[in-house]
Amino acid sequence: MGKKDSKKQQSKKSAKATGKSFAIGSRTLTGWSIGVPLLALIAVAAALLIFESNYLFRVQELNLFLYTPLFFKQQMVVSGGLLTYLGSYFTQFFYHPWIGVVLLCLWWALLMWVMKRAFNIPAKWGLVLLVPVVLLLITDVDLGYWIYYLKFRGHFFASTIGITAAVALAWGYRSLPKGLLRTLMIVLTVAVGYPLIGFYALLAASLMAVLAWRLSGCSKTSRIVDTIVAVAAIVLVPLAYYHWHFYQTNIVNIYYTGLPVFRLEEDYYAYYIPYYLLVAVLLAMAALYKKQRQSEVRRTFLWGGAQLLLLVVLIGSVCHFWFKDENFHTELSMYRYAENQQWEDILTTYHDHDSNPNRMMWMMKNLALSRLGRQGDEMYHYRNGDAAPNAPFTARLTQVGGKMVYYNYGMLNYCYRWCLEDGVEYGWRVDYYKFMLRCSLMNGEMTVAQKYIDILSKTKYYADWAQQYERFVKNPKLVANDKEFSTIMHLMPKTNELTSDNTLVEIFLINYFSAHDSDDPAYQEQAMLFALQTKDIPTFWARFYRYAPQMADKHMPIHIQEAAYLYGHLENKVDISRMPFDEEVKKTYEEFMAAAEQYRGMTEEQMKPLMYDRFGGTFYYEYFFTRGQRSY
Repeated sequence: MGKKDSKKQQSKKSAKATGKSFAIGSRTLTGWSIGVPLLALIAVAAALLIFESNYLFRVQELNLFLYTPLFFKQQMVVSGGLLTYLGSYFTQFFYHPWIGVVLLCLWWALLMWVMKRAFNIPAKWGLVLLVPVVLLLITDVDLGYWIYYLKFRGHFFASTIGITAAVALAWGYRSLPKGLLRTLMIVLTVAVGYPLIGFYALLAASLMAVLAWRLSGCSKTSRIVDTIVAVAAIVLVPLAYYHWHFYQTNIVNIYYTGLPVFRLEEDYYAYYIPYYLLVAVLLAMAALYKKQRQSEVRRTFLWGGAQLLLLVVLIGSVCHFWFKDENFHTELSMYRYAENQQWEDILTTYHDHDSNPNRMMWMMKNLALSRLGRQGDEMYHYRNGDAAPNAPFTARLTQVGGKMVYYNYGMLNYCYRWCLEDGVEYGWRVDYYKFMLRCSLMNGEMTVAQKYIDILSKTKYYADWAQQYERFVKNPKLVANDKEFSTIMHLMPKTNELTSDNTLVEIFLINYFSAHDSDDPAYQEQAMLFALQTKDIPTFWARFYRYAPQMADKHMPIHIQEAAYLYGHLENKVDISRMPFDEEVKKTYEEFMAAAEQYRGMTEEQMKPLMYDRFGGTFYYEYFFTRGQRSY
């Protein structure tokens, strides 16, 4: 044994004796680098399934993947089309949220494995592999109301697939022998990859340009050549595809195809931050590439502290940027119940909701009460609210849930119109086709309905749902006998018309029903209930005189009694002395007025909580204390 080896052994013994150096073996590091990311993915999957099942289900309803060659060709007319095709394909599996989550986590596991191999990430820094995954997770869970407006298809999976492809291509470049093949790889990556994965092909070329300066055995000339070729390809190839009209791409976005665009009235740049960080992290990994890595960790205290700090930052980032608006999630839950006609579940969800509700929730609650025949007695037993959607832009009911509301109130032309307009503006989705199919059946447009049945029959999860409606196409008389359709058809207006709603669904429905007449008792009842919500006395009496005769042998709903009793005393223009009011209605009115007199001198804001505790479930409170609410 030589002198050098002898000195090394003595040094190790000395370090062990004095306790000045500690080391973690390669087996422990391998377990750490595999175990921690695996546990992190399991935790993410559990969180998504526990907190976001309705969100994920809604995402796939606002997605569309058709098993047809034409659908593939339609995606491929835009650069980056393969991403949208694959993203849409995997997104459909959120129909069963657990399947979609498992597939998403498997993609993330694959991404971490590819990054580890491509950039030779040492086992001791395996936790770094979670950074891109966390950023990708944030891009999915911080969307909120963007799911209704985002035009980019397959967003939930597309970015993950794109990043995986970019890193894999960089790995391929690194694995090639030095020389001309690597340079050719850069050109082919951009020339072939740009039409398929758009921006991510440009990212892959950028990673190759950085790796060119980190790979051993390369001459300075070859490094400079690869860098120049990469930059030239990134700049020129998208321009060439644009000017030669190979793909339908806006010149403003030619370098960003394959990425979502967060733009409505203006650009919302904060949503791009995770993508900037993703690019920065990947470039940093490429810049820090080394062929040889140490397998052991010394000074474990510092290493452990760094690992812990990184883990805390990652967990804190996810918790901070995860979209946690209670109204949004409650709204999604209620919408899903409405689609399944689970009316009691809607009421339970609304009742258990703690925050100030929004107008979409209020309308779904009223719809549920109407279907159960209890709206006139219980509408004001629930907290009324007008919380604005938690979004940096104006989220309209027409996109959030107005189509479903219009459909259930028989306003089929308005439901169909918004499905058509949003399909053109934001892309066709399963949700739109489902409404357009049912509207066509009730409007007697059987040829059109068959077209939508044929489209949905090309999907994975909605084929059986669509085909059940073929019996109505073959025998149109069955439509009027269907329980769901017959209820809606009672509310359909006599005149087949389409006017402007100014995107204000709730206000439009209130004004429309309270101003129109019908001999149908179901329509009359709904008109009466909408007139009640106007708080306009002449409008109320106009509808009341048409509605009251049909209730001659029935019990008049409590809220309508309360309104009639209140208005009769406020104006003294209508003789209410002979109306058969419930004694409880009269008693509550007297107590309300006495309490109002007792609290005279207080401001309205001071009185509201005191009065709500005693009279919050009455029209009296609603009329005097609920005002100035804004719909959207």
